[in-house]
Amino acid sequence: MLRYSLYLFFTLLFISCKDKDEPIITPPVVTPTGLIQYGTPFSGVPDREDAIIYQVNMRPFSAKGNFAGVVERLDSIKALGANVIYLMPIYPVGKFKAFNSPYCVMDYQKVNPEFGNLDDLRAIVDGAHTRGMSVILDWVANHTSFDNPWISAHTDWYVKNSAGAIINPPGFNWTDVAQLDFKNGDMRKEMISSMKYWVYAANVDGFRMDYTDGPPVDFWKQAIDTMRSISTHKLLMFAEGSRTANFSAGFDYNFGFGFFDQLKKIFGNNNSALTIDGLNNTEYSSATNGQQIIRYTTNHDVNGSDGTPLDLFGGLRGSMSAFVIASTMKSIPMIYGSQEVGFPTKIVFPFTGTKINWSLNPALKEEYKKILKFRAGSDAIKRGVLTTFSTTDVCAFTKERDGKKVFIMANVRNKSVDLTIPVGLVDQTAKDVVNGGTKTFGTKITLAPYEYFILDL
Repeated sequence: MLRYSLYLFFTLLFISCKDKDEPIITPPVVTPTGLIQYGTPFSGVPDREDAIIYQVNMRPFSAKGNFAGVVERLDSIKALGANVIYLMPIYPVGKFKAFNSPYCVMDYQKVNPEFGNLDDLRAIVDGAHTRGMSVILDWVANHTSFDNPWISAHTDWYVKNSAGAIINPPGFNWTDVAQLDFKNGDMRKEMISSMKYWVYAANVDGFRMDYTDGPPVDFWKQAIDTMRSISTHKLLMFAEGSRTANFSAGFDYNFGFGFFDQLKKIFGNNNSALTIDGLNNTEYSSATNGQQIIRYTTNHDVNGSDGTPLDLFGGLRGSMSAFVIASTMKSIPMIYGSQEVGFPTKIVFPFTGTKINWSLNPALKEEYKKILKFRAGSDAIKRGVLTTFSTTDVCAFTKERDGKKVFIMANVRNKSVDLTIPVGLVDQTAKDVVNGGTKTFGTKITLAPYEYFILDL
């Protein structure tokens, strides 16, 4: 959902109340009814810790701005190192009171003709599966368009004001959408049935849930329990929220709003790199069994509202320093299609006025590939124990697992800075993952502006 300037404030305020007051109950699972499976369920869905997520915004992604344009770039996405493709909403967009937002859903079980048809969507999923990649869909559960058929057929499925009029989501200026009433059990069942529809009809591998902190936790538990009951599929469930109870509801991932905000302050306001350490504790406080935080340096919301990674983190070199921290420290990385070529133009809502130039900065793309390839093969990064050695100006840490250790340091300043090498790493020789060759440590290293190293010990 397009975020406005007060989004983070209201979200955090809402979460602080929700986590304390809302019990997690176990509503009934919604059983399948007459759905026929298209294709063969994909056996290559990664484990939680192994995902590298690539976000596709169809409208600017290709000259065609449709599903076919995504199919044409599947080899490129695979070569970058992603193994999960996250498609922004694919559903018909409302027209009444609307602003052409993909998050204003007119029908949960149809394909937006702007992008193609069901067979065209299946071509993306089939093509991704053939290349060893999963596909997840964006899902908007909190609200619908005002011309969604539910409005006329089931007015009791919506929240109304004292005058009996259906309201917008409270606390935001999302005037194009109607707030659903999660006290209504029939609505919840139909919503979950619509989610199941895409698992069967298009053979998708999970969902990214928009504005997860809006609907109640017990709805998500009901939805996720139902989805997990589809025994033929291994599904990834990604919460675009930071409510800690999302983990208890069964999500694989929560969203790193706080981490992104802190990265901006470190690079843009000279905040200390040490401030990240606290987030590594608080954001993971309720995570179990490999549940993770999605961390990023851009996405479709903040790219348009806040700026590109180049704007926020100090140009090409600063954007890479930030990405290394976000993708290796303690996270599942998410790449927004365009950042790997250093696309310098903001892609603003409703995403119709810009087309990505994929020919830009080929050397930067190769740098992304090296980072993501190493991450994919490193259990130390994906599952290792984190030990931090950060200073005000350098984010430095090791990740270690089963005798394998990685040492990463990233200068967060546009100036040269010194870092004292941790005692246990002095005089060790390590493989330099990005630059090639080896590097032997003395007691101190001087890092050039925004310089970083990924070192395999």
